Amino acid sequence: MADKPIEREHRGQDIETKPPKKSSVGLPGILESVRYGETEMGAKRSLRTFLKMNQVGGFDCPSCAWPDPAERKTAEFCENGAKAVAWEATRKRVTPEFFAEHSVADLRDRDHHWLEANGRLTTPMYLAAGATHYAPIAWEDALGLIADRLKAMPSSDRAVFYTSGRASNEAAFVYQLLARRLGTNNLPDCSNMCHESSGAALSATIGVGKGCVSIEDLSDFADLIVVAGQNPGTCHPRMLTTLEKAKKRGAKIVGINPLPEAFMGKFRNPQSVRGLAGTGTDLSDMYLPVRVNGDMALFAGFSKALTEREDAAPGTVFDHDFIDHYCDGFEETVAGWRALDWEDITRMSGISRADIERFVDLVVDAGSVTVCWAMGLTQHRNSVATIKEIVNFLLLRGNIGKPGAGPSPIRGHSNVQGDRTMGIWEKMPAWFLDAIQAEFGFDPPREEGYDTVKTIEALRDGTVDVFVSLGGNFVAATSDTAVCEAGMANCKLVVNIATKLNRSHLCAGPDSESLILPCLGRTERDVQAGGDQFVTVEDSMSMVHGSWGRLLPSSPLLRSEVAIVTGLGEKLFGAQDGSVDWRAMRDDYGVIRKHIEHVVPGFHAYNERAHPSQRRGFMLPRGPHDSRTFNTATGKARFTANTLSCAEVPEGYLLLNTVRSQGQFNTTVYDYDDRYRGIKGGRHVVMVNEADLAANGLRDGDMVDVISNSASGERRAKSFRAVAYPTPAGCCAAYFPEANVLIPLEATVDVSNTPMSKSVPVRLERVGQP
Repeated sequence: MADKPIEREHRGQDIETKPPKKSSVGLPGILESVRYGETEMGAKRSLRTFLKMNQVGGFDCPSCAWPDPAERKTAEFCENGAKAVAWEATRKRVTPEFFAEHSVADLRDRDHHWLEANGRLTTPMYLAAGATHYAPIAWEDALGLIADRLKAMPSSDRAVFYTSGRASNEAAFVYQLLARRLGTNNLPDCSNMCHESSGAALSATIGVGKGCVSIEDLSDFADLIVVAGQNPGTCHPRMLTTLEKAKKRGAKIVGINPLPEAFMGKFRNPQSVRGLAGTGTDLSDMYLPVRVNGDMALFAGFSKALTEREDAAPGTVFDHDFIDHYCDGFEETVAGWRALDWEDITRMSGISRADIERFVDLVVDAGSVTVCWAMGLTQHRNSVATIKEIVNFLLLRGNIGKPGAGPSPIRGHSNVQGDRTMGIWEKMPAWFLDAIQAEFGFDPPREEGYDTVKTIEALRDGTVDVFVSLGGNFVAATSDTAVCEAGMANCKLVVNIATKLNRSHLCAGPDSESLILPCLGRTERDVQAGGDQFVTVEDSMSMVHGSWGRLLPSSPLLRSEVAIVTGLGEKLFGAQDGSVDWRAMRDDYGVIRKHIEHVVPGFHAYNERAHPSQRRGFMLPRGPHDSRTFNTATGKARFTANTLSCAEVPEGYLLLNTVRSQGQFNTTVYDYDDRYRGIKGGRHVVMVNEADLAANGLRDGDMVDVISNSASGERRAKSFRAVAYPTPAGCCAAYFPEANVLIPLEATVDVSNTPMSKSVPVRLERVGQP
């Protein structure tokens, strides 16, 4: 249990505000890392743990998926990475006594931060149907109960197996194997909520659903780096070191984002004298404050400007040799740009033609261009079309398949990309399922399963009996919070494999059962019958490497994710299930990696190449980058003609953009402060342009309800503080997951079906106003 009581939820009236910062990291980042580590772990333990993070023979950071450089520094971590490790390796414990003291009803009344800040789970816990409190349960009884409930289902498709992006490759592989052995492809994951749009667009245009650049492409070769819809200072701070190296080499860096984030100013590298002295490096050469959901129009405007320059001086702007040899769809796409109206482009994007032309000057001067993006681009109605426009922009000048060039979607969780490679997807292609059949001797299901949104719909409709979550916080991460919570209450059994208590553990209905199964963290030693085990992950740039936890487990009752999943497999099917040897995979993770070698291309000599003693692991094949080969329908990179669009806002409404604070990672809230945006003491805020506040009869500091309306009804986020902030006119921002309640379940991205979390129209109503 926590050493001292933790305060209840902070609300808008407690918040203090200051002007947003114009620099990132520096000495404050070091001090905050030290403070947080010492508070959670103690000084000596935190120092020893931090120095093992992202090191050869150490463990991979459980936070973001930014790749490791070839040469590591002694301190190869950032402030948020330090917080993620301290959060996991905390000395605080949530014991059976904690659950005896707190009823489920009491815990439901607490906020996200309070629940997780009480510490690590220590014991398997069971909530019986109709019970008010969780009670301890033995591991074998818990696994037996899950197996019994799964066997009792009338159809295997009434089970759902969700995973977050923190699970290792080994855990993800046995997890998808368990689901498919049971007979379902219901494998939603956090990719459905973040980069599914990137995967859909890139698969259709270049034949691979992930980026195709390396960290060296950015640091050593790129002439122009575009950072669009991404906030590295908060979400991927180690990226700043790479950008600084590129900048010192002479690269230009352009930020495209509705909010002026701190990383666009000075980067005060804490591992340099200049950084500690407060001098730092100006990273951004140009900032384009794009309107929320104006990115598609903006990139189309870039391509139109390039087209006009090529038309004026044929053969001087486009890379015709690349286009002729490697691309198709060029003529139709260029004709579409010629037909666009500049007035539409500037209105939709919020960026003047003069600034678009200034940016294109940089493009023409650059021999190689990389475009990086994150969830600021992937969660709009037209996100797939927007990312196709980015690919179009890159193809025009041959910016794929040469050093320093290409698309680079930056993943937000440490192994979310690896989970997909391992088969965590509701619609894996036939070649993967065929390989599973050949390797394990059973025919996996071929019907498409549930993604995240379809899972919530099935929960709502009462067609899911058993919901299993391997990590993550499903209820907090998804859209339409109230609908999701009510749907979870319809389940007969909810199972959460977790390190910390969170909101998803508290949604069981009066007639349902719930289990919390505590697991090892990335930092902890994993000893099985075969000895010390390591796991592997795939970073955001397709590098696979090992991770070896060295801390003693937080409780002797913890089991690894692999041991939990294979243990359930053994309960369901027996230790030796034909060609599936669940016990052998639990005892020695090398057995799992041998299976992966046979199923997934690019993993030959997996055990040897990914061992934590290897300096970097290995790179998976990247056809577009390595050899300009494109596994598309035509075998070529594809220009696509996309109808220009943006989110239209009714009169009296603003376009909501959900964001993370500097003190959080995904749904994990480390504290109530956002140092970079100058917001302290709470998260219930809505950031609004001062002119928009005035137009709505509001002032900075007013308490408001934030309201969205859709065909399925009104949604209201109550008691938020209005904060005057330099957002584009007509736009506003609020923190995720507090604002998720405002996003209707039916509001999804075309093609990818991702929740549309970045462009929902909302209106503001002063608290107490009729």
